[in-house]
Amino acid sequence: MKFLLILTLLLLALQPAIADDDNADEVNYLELASLMLKDNNLERAAIALSSVDLDAEDTDVKRYHVLNGLLQVRKGENQAAIDAFVAAKTLGEVDSVINVYLAQSAFATEQYQMAIDALNSAGDAVATIPSVYHMRGQSHWLLKQYDMAIAVMDQASLIFPQDAAFPRRKIFYLIELGLNSTAAELGLEYLEKYQADADDYVGIGNALRASGNLILALRFLERAKLKFPNHPDVAKALAATYISNQSFHAAAGLVHQLALTDKALLSEAAELYRRSGQRHLALTVNSLVDDQRQKLKQRLGLLIELGNFEQAANMEQDILRNRIDDDENIQYALAYALFKVGDYDKAESYLSRITDAQLFQRAVEVRKIMADCAAEVWRCQ
Repeated sequence: MKFLLILTLLLLALQPAIADDDNADEVNYLELASLMLKDNNLERAAIALSSVDLDAEDTDVKRYHVLNGLLQVRKGENQAAIDAFVAAKTLGEVDSVINVYLAQSAFATEQYQMAIDALNSAGDAVATIPSVYHMRGQSHWLLKQYDMAIAVMDQASLIFPQDAAFPRRKIFYLIELGLNSTAAELGLEYLEKYQADADDYVGIGNALRASGNLILALRFLERAKLKFPNHPDVAKALAATYISNQSFHAAAGLVHQLALTDKALLSEAAELYRRSGQRHLALTVNSLVDDQRQKLKQRLGLLIELGNFEQAANMEQDILRNRIDDDENIQYALAYALFKVGDYDKAESYLSRITDAQLFQRAVEVRKIMADCAAEVWRCQ
């Protein structure tokens, strides 16, 4: 009796294990894949999905495709995600969020009409998601459906009146379309309404400059300089616009000011002073440049422009020491300076190294002048 009681207890203890073995083939791999995705365990989710029997009568094939699509989205495999979501949609309606995922993958693969169609399928459930309007508008824009893109921005501005991103994007659309006056008017309204920061001013100003409307660009950026006097990006954008407008003196002043805290800009400031005709000031700024190679190249050109040929010729040793004599522009400039001070032999040694077609023609002209000077010295004194 005692033996039978022990045996009975053992059998009862084994029953759950036996039951587990019998149900081993009944694991719900779709549920398991869903749980793995929620835990962001992509490898196990993939294994679970690969174990799904798609031919079984009770398999939810649509859900399989949805989960596979989500897995592919997490993996960054956009085209595979699209294929999975489309397969799911052929089997019936899917949740709005799945249509949004489909739209995102379509947009990422530049299938913009598919992105728009997917967002349309998502319906009213996504009507309060700002990013949906950005995606829809940009999709229309990239399909060159410009009126629709602008209309989406207008619609979004009504739904999200406090969101500055929509009117800002509309302004850039108008600039790209060449509607600069309208864009400028909206830009001013935008800057007043949304208390725009320096980046907004710079963005609109740079876009107007790129469109060729320098007057409007200067209008924005000069206003930005008054509002953000110490912001480097504002100063750089304004200087770039002055350069485009060939207002080199104004640009030089801005870049020189920036160079007080960023010495890498000193050479650019010197060049702008040179272009504005202020060569002596350019030479002074050039003396502060740290990069010796850059400094010497610029200084040689400035001295020649100023007619200080002796000083330019005396730079030969510095040029050789810094190994910039392999630059043919330097070779020609140094040869010209040496020619002007009467050192024809040295001048010829540099001219003979020139192979660049344009510089070679200049070298020929200098040689001709040197030959004439050698024949009649009094004419070149």
